[in-house]
Amino acid sequence: MSTRRWWVSDKEPLPVAKQCVLASINRSTVYLPSIVLFPDAEELLLLELIDKEYTRHPFYGSRKIMHYLRNEGHKINRKRVQLLMRMLGLAGMAPGPNTSKPHPEHKIYPYLLRGVDVTKPNQV
Repeated sequence: MSTRRWWVSDKEPLPVAKQCVLASINRSTVYLPSIVLFPDAEELLLLELIDKEYTRHPFYGSRKIMHYLRNEGHKINRKRVQLLMRMLGLAGMAPGPNTSKPHPEHKIYPYLLRGVDVTKPNQV
């Protein structure tokens, strides 16, 4: 691991690609996360609206929250709602599929061909 890649910073006036050329390293080896530490006023409003709606309807997922925000007049897509919900630590509470358990009232039919030798076409 080269210590030269720590010289590269997005806070410098030079672009990151130019810094990589000057440091003689590949641009793909430098990871600079773009974390939003201080959300702007619009994002704070969206976070507040998502939190309030999730408190009212904790079973809503990102799709329902997106439709709610669109009805409120905000132009937002589902991926952004997913990101904001992850920032708040929220997730929908809908149950997943449970296809492996049979219903207790469902009749279990016996297998009628057990022990029958099938020796010719169209026998069964």
